[in-house]
Amino acid sequence: MSERLITAIDERGGVYPVGKLEAHRRALPHLAISVFVFRGGQTLLQRRAPGKYHSPGQWANACCSHPDWQEAIATCAARRLREEMGLELPLRPAAVMDYRAEVGGGLVENERVHFFAADWPTPAPTVAPDPEEVDAYRWVDVTTLREEVAMNPDAFTPWLRIYLARAGETGIERLRASG
Repeated sequence: MSERLITAIDERGGVYPVGKLEAHRRALPHLAISVFVFRGGQTLLQRRAPGKYHSPGQWANACCSHPDWQEAIATCAARRLREEMGLELPLRPAAVMDYRAEVGGGLVENERVHFFAADWPTPAPTVAPDPEEVDAYRWVDVTTLREEVAMNPDAFTPWLRIYLARAGETGIERLRASG
């Protein structure tokens, strides 16, 4: 099986296909998506499955991934939320932010991440995570999440810690909530 191709970004802002693992090994800038699901003041977290090639067992937001080469960003966000968490929800695009984070094993996320937010509907759907992707999930209010990250940062993915620290850049007002 060949390596999945994602969208890398060159120094002039152009895009080109690159293997997903190669992008992380070489710290190449690449496109990403990040989805936050809210139920009132709570956000949905997932704990990454133990078999993930980086950041296994760490808590992250509802869904994070990379668009396949030539896949539309919004299409990727909806697809990966469905594949990872079994959820089909209307997604609202938010902001775009660049960040870089070491994720262990010599791998680096160097992402231009497109944020999306969704509200938990009534009637509530069933969360049905793919065990290859997600080990567990839970709801937590943003204030408690910030406290947990401060007390035990290694339990959370580097990107979630960055999103919380730079919440104003995500375009998701509820991440800025402090009580």
